[in-house]
This record gives sequence, structure tokens and C-alpha cells, in this order.
Amino acid sequence: MTGQTFDSERENTVMPQDDSGEHAVFEIDLTLEEARRRAEVVTALGSDWNPMEAMRAEEAAYDALYSDLDARQQETYDMLVAAGVLPRRKPGHVAD
Repeated sequence: MTGQTFDSERENTVMPQDDSGEHAVFEIDLTLEEARRRAEVVTALGSDWNPMEAMRAEEAAYDALYSDLDARQQETYDMLVAAGVLPRRKPGHVAD
């Protein structure tokens, strides 16, 4: 660090703490960063990404996940639905 001088006494000084109990407001606008992030996600998905097909595949995966439950699994599933953790899904079996 050429050309800079440091005051060693100043380096060791502790910053004063504000004991007033009031909080300072600190705001950051992340709008531009969020727009950039979303653009990067869409770019990464590629031009052949089909959101409707992705949603259908996700629904099929959930149908498979919650099909053919044994009694204890069904009881746990029902408990999670009643608690609002999981949505109620159509009963039935997924075709192989």
C-alpha cells in the first residue's frame, strides 16, 4: 500500500455504540438484481423449455408420490393435509 499512511492509534479505536435503543433504517432496492436473476434463470432454461409440460410432469410426479400409500402413510398424509401442509390430491393409483 504505497503512498498511504496509517494512524496506528486510529486503527485501534473502537467505534462508539449508540445506546439510545433506536434502530437505524437500512434499505436496499433489489429490483434490478431480481430482474437480472430472473433473466439468467430463463436463459439457463433454454428456448426449448415448455412451462406447461413441466407443470404436467410435476403433477404426474406428485400423483406417483402419493399413490399406493399403505395405511400408516395414508394416515400421515391425511394429517398433513388437515394441517394445511399438503394439498388434497385425487385418490387413486398411477398407471405404470
